[in-house]
Amino acid sequence: MIKTLYVRVVLSYLLAVIIGLVSTYYLTLLVLSSIGDRYADRLQRELVQDGRSIQELFRVNGIDQAEDALRDESYAKKYEVRVYDKNGNLMPRNGVEPSELFILSDQVVRSVLNGESYRGMDVSQTELIVGLPYEEDGEHYALFIQISEGIVISFTSKLLILALAINLLVGCLIIIVGARYLVKPLRGMKAAAERMAKGEFDIELKWGKRKDELGQLAKSFNYMASQMKQLESMRQNFVSNVSHEIQSPLTSISGFSKALQQSDLSDEDRIRYLTIIQNESERLSRLSDNLLKLASLDSNRHPFEPHVFDLDEQLRKAIVNSEPLWSAKSLDWSLDLPRTKINADEDQLNQVWINLIGNCIKFTPPGGKISIRIVKQMDLIEVFIADTGIGIPPEDQGKVFERFYKSDQSHNKNQSGSGLGLAIVKKIVTRHRGTIVLNNNPGGGTLVTITLPHRIL
Repeated sequence: MIKTLYVRVVLSYLLAVIIGLVSTYYLTLLVLSSIGDRYADRLQRELVQDGRSIQELFRVNGIDQAEDALRDESYAKKYEVRVYDKNGNLMPRNGVEPSELFILSDQVVRSVLNGESYRGMDVSQTELIVGLPYEEDGEHYALFIQISEGIVISFTSKLLILALAINLLVGCLIIIVGARYLVKPLRGMKAAAERMAKGEFDIELKWGKRKDELGQLAKSFNYMASQMKQLESMRQNFVSNVSHEIQSPLTSISGFSKALQQSDLSDEDRIRYLTIIQNESERLSRLSDNLLKLASLDSNRHPFEPHVFDLDEQLRKAIVNSEPLWSAKSLDWSLDLPRTKINADEDQLNQVWINLIGNCIKFTPPGGKISIRIVKQMDLIEVFIADTGIGIPPEDQGKVFERFYKSDQSHNKNQSGSGLGLAIVKKIVTRHRGTIVLNNNPGGGTLVTITLPHRIL
């Protein structure tokens, strides 16, 4: 669970927040220790110097006129001035009591009333306040000058902005590193997709070992690239096989057509050449028809019209229609065909039986035997077609349904056929939601097992 991309994104965000806060805390302390102390010292020096000037303004203008003098000298915005009477009570100025930014004890007020000076920095580096004695009309007063609340708030605001800037900077750095970690595989996949668009399929992304969603995506991408590479290889083989299958009869037709142009050709040779040309032309016609049929089945535009018919009767008709082929080889038949109803496309299944029975006849030697049996299950119908022919090598049994594949790998005319028949059979059976399996018959030859549902939904 922790290795998922979702959890990693959440943890990256939490890590950015936590590290940002911790970094902000310690970096802010570092800034305060270096800049804050210097800033406080500067304010303290200005406070002592300006305190003497404010004390002199009170002496010159008196308590009643000092407020106007402070505004004229721009001290009112920078400092808070408090005046205590001889009894230690805070005196309002212009009817308004100053804010209590710092709390002063009675002992401090009494000491200033007795003529002593007070400096807050002597007690603490953070107390920005001075106390000066003041006498007017024989009355003793205590004059306290402190940094105004606006100055303190301004400094605090700057400190807060600095802390937020540090937090933002650290958080951005972590997010940038995390985003690079997440985006790098996506950029690699984008580059790989562009290469695949140009026809390069020899691609393997290195992020396939990751356990998160990006790793799964990279693994799927690698699988897709391998499948595309295999598909491209199949396409090239398909073009090569088609070219070979077409070129062979065309060469024969061209050669024997030129031979027919000879004037001294006997009637017997002329008839033999014309027969060869006719056979090769029919071979080309069958090849073209099979290619068109496969293309139609692949595109799912081929007509598919299921209806109920007798499967056993269809098999019998297929055997009768091929009688010229098997009677010439004196083949024996064993049939176990109980009456069986099936809901399927009759024309397409007929093509299946013609191809399979034709293969059995073709590869069974004279005097051999072919058997066909129907077994009805609860929801399925099984058709077994066995012969006593040459059989199929075990290493070829999984490849015989590939297009243009021939077990003998020879492409010669001794074994007529284009290698498309079983590919068409496989396509039709799959379209009927069935299965087809080829095995070696225990008694010799080949056993074909076709499984079909009773009804095609």
